[in-house]
Amino acid sequence: MDIKVRTEQVINGVSITNRQLEALQEILRTGSMSSAAKAMGVSVPVVHRYVSNIEAAAGEPVTKSTPMGTRLTPAGKRIVDLFMACEARCRDNRGFTVACSPVTEELMMSVFSSLKMTNVELVVSDDKHNVRMMIEGLADMALVDDPLYLFDIDEYGYEADEIGYMGMVYVDNGPSFIRYKYGAQRVAFMFLDTANRQYTIDAETYSLSEMLGSNKSFFVDEYLLTRKGLKLKSAVNPKMLRHSITAVYRSDNKTVRRIITALKSRHIE
Repeated sequence: MDIKVRTEQVINGVSITNRQLEALQEILRTGSMSSAAKAMGVSVPVVHRYVSNIEAAAGEPVTKSTPMGTRLTPAGKRIVDLFMACEARCRDNRGFTVACSPVTEELMMSVFSSLKMTNVELVVSDDKHNVRMMIEGLADMALVDDPLYLFDIDEYGYEADEIGYMGMVYVDNGPSFIRYKYGAQRVAFMFLDTANRQYTIDAETYSLSEMLGSNKSFFVDEYLLTRKGLKLKSAVNPKMLRHSITAVYRSDNKTVRRIITALKSRHIE
């Protein structure tokens, strides 16, 4: 007997099909409507129709066209995050699951590759979502960029291990900031507050390319830029905005030890 359980998402009283939500998820993963359509085996107009149905229910855009492709708006990202979390709860065959952000995504992928780990799953999202996955039992380990999030899960008794440190680049284009949704952003803006700098956060983005082309000030992890082959002039020494990267895990076992040992061997500084 093959029994499967699926969830239903209702937005403002309108039921959204899982197929429509899968289209939004593929847009997030691939960065374009055409690539999402190819991955789903449908035409681009069909993907556009799926997105339009979601937007009609949400009452606001869930995607945004950029020179680099198609990105999700904050509303679209919220819808996809909830869909992914609910789908994960319904699965009974997931492997060892690690959650991280785009800052440490390539790091985790290289560790999985070097250890020849195949029965593992990698979820890439922001710290807030990744911490929620740990709390809800959907992840076995999470790499936390922003150390302030450790206070949010301290009461749950998870074990934690610092695996390295990263500095942040501060690109100063004036008092108007665009806030990147990944990395230790709260630590960075606390630096401005401590220095009594006057600023406003006028935009937020999940897209690195959008942030780089915004002509606004921003903070971004130096490690991420290096992995992307980018070098930007920082208004301060990145070491002044140094923060820890912490592995949080549910229980200490052989799989966890292998991953943490491999992570530490990378000497992230």
